[in-house]
Amino acid sequence: MAHTADRAGVREWLGLAVLALPTLLLSVDATVLYLALPHLGADLRPSGTETLWIIDVYGFMIAGFLITMGTLGDRIGRRRLLMIGAVAFGAASVAAAYATDPVMLIAARALLGIAGATLMPSTLALISNMFHDATQRGVAIGVWAACFSAGVAAGPLIGGALLELFWWGSVFLLAVPVMVLLLVAAPFLLPESRDPSPGRLDLVSVALSLAAILPAIYGLKAVAADGVGVPALAAIVLGAVFAVLFVRRQRSLPDPLLDVRLFARPAFLGALLALLVGLAVVGVVYLFVTQYLQLVAGFSPLAAGLWLLPSAVAMIVTSMAAPVLARRVAPGPLVAVSLGVSAVGYLMLAFVDGPNGLALVVAGLVVVYLGIGPMMALGTELVVGAAPAERAGSAAAMSETSMEFGLALGVAVLGSVGTAVYRSELPAGVPGDAAESLAGALAVGGSDVVEAARAAFTSSLNVVGVVSATATAVIALVTLLLVRGPAVEEKPLVDEERTSRT
Repeated sequence: MAHTADRAGVREWLGLAVLALPTLLLSVDATVLYLALPHLGADLRPSGTETLWIIDVYGFMIAGFLITMGTLGDRIGRRRLLMIGAVAFGAASVAAAYATDPVMLIAARALLGIAGATLMPSTLALISNMFHDATQRGVAIGVWAACFSAGVAAGPLIGGALLELFWWGSVFLLAVPVMVLLLVAAPFLLPESRDPSPGRLDLVSVALSLAAILPAIYGLKAVAADGVGVPALAAIVLGAVFAVLFVRRQRSLPDPLLDVRLFARPAFLGALLALLVGLAVVGVVYLFVTQYLQLVAGFSPLAAGLWLLPSAVAMIVTSMAAPVLARRVAPGPLVAVSLGVSAVGYLMLAFVDGPNGLALVVAGLVVVYLGIGPMMALGTELVVGAAPAERAGSAAAMSETSMEFGLALGVAVLGSVGTAVYRSELPAGVPGDAAESLAGALAVGGSDVVEAARAAFTSSLNVVGVVSATATAVIALVTLLLVRGPAVEEKPLVDEERTSRT
């Protein structure tokens, strides 16, 4: 039993509420822009390439800078980095809201991504250092995961409401009051924490990490957009080469940017794989379901967001309940079972049949999110908890990087599978725009074309559901094998090193 002195008090729980704000905001920002694209497109008139960069550059920058920012927080202080990032995020949000041309908006989105990379690992690392009692820390990370999950699910609903009342820039200005509140409350409620012996920051490692992650993410997104091609494959291979060089350099440094010895811990590795695959499948299924609700079932963005609310509630409830259940059931089996529940939800989507499948789509997504909630809460807790306190920022960054890679990988691989099924199911003679996407088919018009395109899209949703169910079942088994024991055992990495030498 933990000593009373180790248990968090009122200040720590109020601090958690403060940390929940940027977490909720960043996850909302990940999905809210999709609904604003038609509005800003009519105003700024970006080209097709510029539109893709407006969407993608935010995720590129977050993924590229997460490891660097997580380690930087370990060195200069996580609260300090959080506050610096809050200022930068607020300023970039204003610049994005009032962008006068596509290039300005792309630059602002890039700055938002870099600033966002400072916020996410800082929040998780601070939670890890504020809550020393394992049970309380599990609840706190469950709250964090619930906020993250709720933001992703509520993004379309919030975006739809804002766009009906204001102009497209309002989706960015939503960040400003949140960041102001964070800056006011953080000095009073959040303790500063850092690695007491951080060593120097290796700039070569920073460059290698960016050279590994950015081309890989770009290549995966290029595959999702245009299919497998030489430029996309070259980018992925280039990223893999730099990743090997990065790992080799980390092994040789006394103060690495990322301590790769963490991957030798089964709980750490298993939790990362669960987050990677879990986010990959849920991200692409979420994309297909939102399109189904709007383009097949015919709902407005706001109405589609309302139909997504039951799944959001399911995820919030299970995210909060997971740490309580983990007191009686080992976290590894609990994560594995939750992934199994999600697999059942994905399989339900395989039986959706045209516009009349609304009830099955909503029910299937609810079941999916019932399982995703515990996976998010306990998977993140396992990753952060498996690392010693001085490496909390680095471990949190790996958790977030795994999620970003998962989202990109899911859209690239499963998105390409879904697109291939859609095109194969269309009858011969369908116009080119209709063959590219369901949205293109609706723009072309004609009852026969629209009906055929909706049926083809439903078939692609069915196949994506089957593949997602299979992948989730496999990773559930892997998690069960790798993540064992009643709790995560925390040991200083230096102790492991001494043991290996003796």
